[in-house]
Amino acid sequence: MISAATLLLLSSAAIAGDGIRLEFDADMRSRVVITQGRAEALGPFTESEVILTADGELGRFRMQDTVTASVTDTLGAGERTTLTGYSGTLVKQVEVTGYAAHPQWLFVRVRYRNGGTTPIEVAGYASHRYEMTPAAGRAEPAFWSYQGASYESRPDWVLPLEAGYRRANFLGMNDSDYGGGTPVVDVWRRDAGLAIGHVELLPKLVSLPVERAANGNARVALTATRPRTLLPGQDFETLRSFVAVHRGDYFATLRVYSAVMQAQGIKLAPAPKDAFEPIWCAWGYGRGFTPRQVFETLPVVGRLGFGWAVLDDGWQVALGDWRPRPDKFPAGDADMKALVDRIHAAGLKAQLWWAPMGADAGSRTEREHPDWLLCNADGTTRKITWWDSQYLCPAVQGVREDAAAFVRKALVEWGFDGLKIDGQHLNAAPDCFNPAHRHESPEAAPEGVPAFFKAIWDAAQAANPQAVVEICPCGTGYSFFTLPYLNMAVASDPESSWQIRTKGKTLKALAGDRIAYFGDHVEMSEGGDDFASTFGVGGVIGTNFAWPGASGEKDPALLLTPEREQAWGRWVSLYQAMRLSEGEYVGDLYDIGFDRPEAHVVRKGGALYYAFFSAHHDGTVELRGLEPDRTYRVRDYVAGRDLGEVEGPVAALRVSFQRSLLIEAQPR
Repeated sequence: MISAATLLLLSSAAIAGDGIRLEFDADMRSRVVITQGRAEALGPFTESEVILTADGELGRFRMQDTVTASVTDTLGAGERTTLTGYSGTLVKQVEVTGYAAHPQWLFVRVRYRNGGTTPIEVAGYASHRYEMTPAAGRAEPAFWSYQGASYESRPDWVLPLEAGYRRANFLGMNDSDYGGGTPVVDVWRRDAGLAIGHVELLPKLVSLPVERAANGNARVALTATRPRTLLPGQDFETLRSFVAVHRGDYFATLRVYSAVMQAQGIKLAPAPKDAFEPIWCAWGYGRGFTPRQVFETLPVVGRLGFGWAVLDDGWQVALGDWRPRPDKFPAGDADMKALVDRIHAAGLKAQLWWAPMGADAGSRTEREHPDWLLCNADGTTRKITWWDSQYLCPAVQGVREDAAAFVRKALVEWGFDGLKIDGQHLNAAPDCFNPAHRHESPEAAPEGVPAFFKAIWDAAQAANPQAVVEICPCGTGYSFFTLPYLNMAVASDPESSWQIRTKGKTLKALAGDRIAYFGDHVEMSEGGDDFASTFGVGGVIGTNFAWPGASGEKDPALLLTPEREQAWGRWVSLYQAMRLSEGEYVGDLYDIGFDRPEAHVVRKGGALYYAFFSAHHDGTVELRGLEPDRTYRVRDYVAGRDLGEVEGPVAALRVSFQRSLLIEAQPR
């Protein structure tokens, strides 16, 4: 049970929760203490909550009072302590709440009030500005981190903090097409971790900067630029945020964050069984594909054991004109329905690529609804650079209704079984200044993105409750706020096998095993053949091979050679026999930053399935999570090699492998 007691110690305060303590000194600076096991301050006192004014930063507030009261709300029963301090006539109140249902987490909201007689020009604020010291005697990297913001460079979501490292992690637009993310950052050492973020129910334009300071410490913060004039007697509040501690890597933080958001009313939908079928995508033929190429490839797709055929980009007239191209589908809707019928006749499900929220110049949408376009502050329309297109404002009701109408057409009239919703521009939206939209503020557009996807989701559910809705935000850090409106997430154009695995771990932390995780086309993995990375994290495998026997031009790099056909068929057969994507990903047994070789575990049917990854490993691996005093038969299920018997709860196994080793531990 939580004990959110406030201890007055020499004009300071310590607010204790289960496993965590937040200590404040007399100037309301604070530090985070992990009390799970041995109590340890993770860093020094810092000016953690500050207000940014036209005259500079105000951080030191002389503490005057603390009050503690019981609370009960959507997060359960807990205790809230309010600390009050003063800097001249400016008053700061820091509310810290702990809940029995969420150990190792404390929730924070700060209120600033102008107690003087003259206005104060406020530029913004910072909260949770903490430092974390390296563990004594540890080699570099001293810290690993999870950072989910989106950038055009498509950086790793999980990465070490090197000397001099800094990233702002702004959760608005960081480029013309890239923005959004999950509002959590996590930094951890081998022995302890620290995480912060916000728990508002809509996307917010804040930053979560992470840096490695010159003194070697890791630094985190939550900052917001919000210019305003604070008149005498007025106050303003920060977002509701949190600080959390943990042992191990970031997985537990994201799992608890998801639980907190769901406790506040966000619902995550389970995937239908068909979402776990392996996928073939016609993207191997590019935008210039022909329906004939698809028809000629379908028998091979079915023979190899794939369950889906995806019609990718290139079928439509334009972005914003979602009609079949007359040069490929001269009979229009009838030809599109006939293509779906051919896919179904081959024993496959049909999925359709779609990139909503964009309109090409001259497209039907731009011509007929110019009032739907998202505008910059200077009145110009906002470009989606990658697509050479324009943003549609997701907060406009007509835009949402138009998207929902297309969903009904694709799933009902044409008969597709799912949608592949694609584009890095979908993860967020810029501020909108179009006067025709009458927004209460420009932030209505980025905050309106979840409701845009809800309109799509609701239309899909009404048309076909078993429809697969995949959202592929093309390399961006998934926005948690769109996860309620999909049942398939994807590695989204991974740039390495590491990204395939870490994105899988991240999304399984956020959404659990209720959604399908697609590892994207295997041709994007290292070597173009790394099915093991998707397999090992419990993902759905897929490919975009081009069939050599199909008509027309083909990319030689994507041809399904006889060697590849044999390998692809072997992996699909193994996938269908084991269906690990329908198992439980156990993400807290290994630290993805510090444990080597890298390891992942899926539990299914009483057995544990281990996946180890390393360029080369010759030595022992630990099999964690086994039941105590129980014997397991161990085998390399890819090579079909028996590896003997081990006993739980932890077993050491001598192995030698390159790239990957996938092991089944079956209880006797």
